[in-house]
Amino acid sequence: MLDIRNLHTYYGTSHIIQGIDLKIENGEVVGVFGRNGVGKSTLMKAIAGWIKPARGEIVFNGERIDGQSADRVARRGIGFVPEDRRIFPGLSVEENLTLGFLQVPGRSSADNRKALDRIYARFPRLMERREQNGTTLSGGEQQMLAMARVMIGKPTLLLIDEPSEGLAPMIVADLFTIIREMKEAGCAILLVEQNVHQALTACDRFVVIERGRIVLSGDARSKTDCDRLMETIAF
Repeated sequence: MLDIRNLHTYYGTSHIIQGIDLKIENGEVVGVFGRNGVGKSTLMKAIAGWIKPARGEIVFNGERIDGQSADRVARRGIGFVPEDRRIFPGLSVEENLTLGFLQVPGRSSADNRKALDRIYARFPRLMERREQNGTTLSGGEQQMLAMARVMIGKPTLLLIDEPSEGLAPMIVADLFTIIREMKEAGCAILLVEQNVHQALTACDRFVVIERGRIVLSGDARSKTDCDRLMETIAF
């Protein structure tokens, strides 16, 4: 599904991603781990079209998408839930959700309504707060809104950046239940997460990034590989 080849990105003169190669198969969940500032979020933004790579290729379903705009990438079926959630101020919960319709241009109003109803069935708290300003929600509710806004477009690849940061354990458990449900529905997921133990419950594979390069990869179901992971990322 996704094939990243020799990817390099810069912020000014800082060389952030330094030759990453990574593949994700259909329906696979891949965790991306590493210390802060090593390039994890930059990798996500490059895939999503938020930043343009300096060189290398990003191939999605057989077509290159590196350098394409974020809206074109989204319409191809790649959803991105950024670390800062990007809840639009001044818009209600439902208005924020309906922005997700832009990911599927041409879908009928009736189908959009059905998609919104499915989201409300999965996130009843958002249904209760559908007329409330999105930025007035709690942190956990905002994270659910950010996830739901992307899910409403039914992406085939979902990029999720630090979903559990700053959230209560009960909310985190619910978010990871949603991630596992999306996996079971056939959605491939690239997951950046500091809560490694929780993330591994949803992952098939993982990679570790240091200084813009992948230094370790492994099977999330292998105790040996997971032990090596914990040794590598230990502070």
